[in-house]
Amino acid sequence: MPWPVTSMAGGSGPEPGPVRLHQLLENPACSEHRIALISGDASLTYAALRREVEALAERLVAAGVSPGDRVAILLPKSLGECVAIFAISRAGATFVPIHPSLRPRQVRHIVEDCGATTLITDPASHAKLAAAMDLPAGETAGSELSIVRLDPVASEPPPDLAAILYTSGSTGLPKGVMLSHDNLLAGTRIVRTYLRITPDERILSVLPFAFDYGLNQLLTCVEQGACLILLEFRFGDEVVRAVERHRVTGLAGVPTLWTLLTRAAPRLAKADLSSLRYLTNSGGAVPLATLQRLRDALPRTDIVLMYGLTEAFRSTWLPPDEFGLRPGCIGRAIPETEIFAVTEDGRRTRPGEPGILMHRGPTVSLGYWNRPDDTRRVLVPDPSDSSAPPVCRSGDIVIEEADGTFTFVGRADAMIKSSGFRISPTEVEEALMETGALRTVAVIGLPDAALGQRIVAVAVPVEGGDPGTALRAVRAILPAHMVPAAIETVDALPTTPNGKVDYKRLVTERTTGEGHDV
Repeated sequence: MPWPVTSMAGGSGPEPGPVRLHQLLENPACSEHRIALISGDASLTYAALRREVEALAERLVAAGVSPGDRVAILLPKSLGECVAIFAISRAGATFVPIHPSLRPRQVRHIVEDCGATTLITDPASHAKLAAAMDLPAGETAGSELSIVRLDPVASEPPPDLAAILYTSGSTGLPKGVMLSHDNLLAGTRIVRTYLRITPDERILSVLPFAFDYGLNQLLTCVEQGACLILLEFRFGDEVVRAVERHRVTGLAGVPTLWTLLTRAAPRLAKADLSSLRYLTNSGGAVPLATLQRLRDALPRTDIVLMYGLTEAFRSTWLPPDEFGLRPGCIGRAIPETEIFAVTEDGRRTRPGEPGILMHRGPTVSLGYWNRPDDTRRVLVPDPSDSSAPPVCRSGDIVIEEADGTFTFVGRADAMIKSSGFRISPTEVEEALMETGALRTVAVIGLPDAALGQRIVAVAVPVEGGDPGTALRAVRAILPAHMVPAAIETVDALPTTPNGKVDYKRLVTERTTGEGHDV
């Protein structure tokens, strides 16, 4: 099927849109009896969704939530989580979705870092967190939600702040990326344009709303009055059955999902998936062998590859008719956006010359919550117009080709990308050191066809220390996607001339066969 390629918005400007996210529910497309959300055997029409959003917003205001407050959401993928996102917007507050796989230490960091005044969770999660975070009792909002008031340090948010999404960088604990209503609405409009989302869409949501990628699916469906089917799964065949049962038209995932479907979902070969119009991928490169298996299994389904970063949402897309154009190709700029590459000294690169990817457009975030220095490193003055809004410096090295497409070369920092997650090596190192079993440790990412990168720890144990003890201990405090696949023991970590751990050497030795597993 033909797909449009829209250039950066020019004189006509972007189409007008709602000012706040919850106003998407007022669109004429969200007609009363249309099904908005499905979760298992439960569903909500748009009329019911509006009623539940209004009711929860009133409860939040009655509980003391004020405009500008940060309200954290810790819920499994559910109808209640969707309601909470729009209700917080309606109450004039900022929502902070927390990935449900995070352990109490990460949850506490996010809640304290953003200064959340309120936590919306479920009774089971509340009970687990109560001791670790010294949480007060919460008000029950129905059988599924608990509204817990917190005691934060006062903090002034920027105007129009809709959401704070926490993402890991190359060092330290996760940082909160501030997204305005305009940022999120622009992302919704842009993705709807190039994926041609219509009210007839039935989109399967398997990604968490704590990811900008998953959140965008929810907002795009509501903007169009389409239907979003929520699914938590363990096995590939569960995804295949959901596509069959609900006649799904669109599915977004990260590389590990496609590996699961093509290697461990026997039903994929015999299921009727004729409804599936498109698949989209982001969060890392998909191995070419996996892409070919997807194409063989789904010959009538368009595969759309995308590249993005939370600080600017989506940067490039590769239209289906350019699929397989070139190894490493991440496509061309999304609509309303300009992507270009610069050298370290700020010069615009020539075609074929590697440089740092820069992003100019309406989805560039407001920066990091309460981290002005980090914000200045990522949001930099526009090199062509210092009076214009800042552009986003991605930290990824790309090559801009003569035809306007981009080829991904590698990361300019040490952040690990595994299973679609951005993982801070420093955070994993700190957790390992807390176990007391290691004298020093370095965490690296090694290439992995299924995961993108697998996490490996290289450590010097304390005398008599057992690395296995450290590995078992971190499984209790880190989410599964952050736990190293292995701990290698060495007598000493290699260092650079200035005395820092030589991470590049650690990676090189283990990708050229010179390392040693223990």
